[in-house]
Amino acid sequence: MKTKTLFTLLFFACILFPGAMASAQTEIPGNEKMVIVWTSGDREVALKMVFMYTLNAKTREWWDDITLVVWGPSAKLLTEDEELQGYMKKIMDAGVTVKACKGCSDQYGISEDIEKLGIEVLYIGKELSDYIKEGRNVLTI
Repeated sequence: MKTKTLFTLLFFACILFPGAMASAQTEIPGNEKMVIVWTSGDREVALKMVFMYTLNAKTREWWDDITLVVWGPSAKLLTEDEELQGYMKKIMDAGVTVKACKGCSDQYGISEDIEKLGIEVLYIGKELSDYIKEGRNVLTI
């Protein structure tokens, strides 16, 4: 009886409020979102952990939404290493959102170089705080 009542309520909700039901279905909950904060200037860490995990997590659908944040020494390393740049392109082509910290990249004098790689450069501290507050999973490396 409870199942029939629930089905009936959902049926009428879909008829009366189709827009509300559609938007609820397209929103990804915070616990299905991953933010990877890459801060290490170590090339091996980039290749053997950050990039490998990020690409696999996206292509194998381990998370519905993935953002990779390039922060600090990792930004400098990325601008100096063509292999990492090629790997980063694969990550972005797979659909990962990639952003870089403008404060750090300005300190290194590489903001324009990061932007040329197709990466959004912005002051990221507030955005990272918002990600945490909305319940996203955060992995810092």
